[in-house]
Amino acid sequence: MGYLRSSFVFSLLAFVTFTYAATIEVRNNCPYTVWAASTPIGGGRRLNKGQTWVINAPRGTKMARIWGRTGCNFNAAGRGSCQTGDCGGVLQCTGWGKPPNTLAEYALDQFSNLDFWDISLVDGFNIPMTFAPTKPSAGKCHAIHCTANINGECPRALKVPGGCNNPCTTFGGQQYCCTQGPCGPTELSKFFKKRCPDAYSYPQDDPTSTFTCPGGSTNYRVVFCPNGVADPNFPLEMPASTDEVAK
Repeated sequence: MGYLRSSFVFSLLAFVTFTYAATIEVRNNCPYTVWAASTPIGGGRRLNKGQTWVINAPRGTKMARIWGRTGCNFNAAGRGSCQTGDCGGVLQCTGWGKPPNTLAEYALDQFSNLDFWDISLVDGFNIPMTFAPTKPSAGKCHAIHCTANINGECPRALKVPGGCNNPCTTFGGQQYCCTQGPCGPTELSKFFKKRCPDAYSYPQDDPTSTFTCPGGSTNYRVVFCPNGVADPNFPLEMPASTDEVAK
């Protein structure tokens, strides 16, 4: 019986190890509430200052993103709206958020058994962010940051309540969205790149913006407002919420 029990426990541990490629801890360090969102797994979670949310991401997860929503109000059924990052008026996101929203993107255990991950401003900026492996290693497996005062310095043409839109969202077209082949940086995308050199500033900004870590053995941490403060032009007190679902 002892052997069978041990075999069962070993099999269970092996199954868990096989099923999950990474644990991603999402922490809100902002002086206001952030409603974190995660797709295609996770959904959403209200995070007051100092709270964390742990997401277990399966092997092979791709086209995944984590972002923060601000200025949200949800009822007890998890329905409502957000000023930035709204995902169809629900707490539990199943689709992508409405720009502007700072994105942590990742694909696990892909080519050469590597995780590929980045911070993207292609959907604009709303919250400062750090995205990092919990145990950095050689090469491009290290912490990346986007913590500049982008909301406060946002060009007038891109500025919206609660954030700063990317030019693709505002103007569209090949020049800014790269929808019909190769394209290069523009003066407006350079505004983002100068302030957050680790992050994607336009859709084909791959060489300086994609990072990799060993797949299957690396865990990650996403922190909103890693410096513990919002930028000077972002309100410290967000509108009150009726959401009591995911405190």
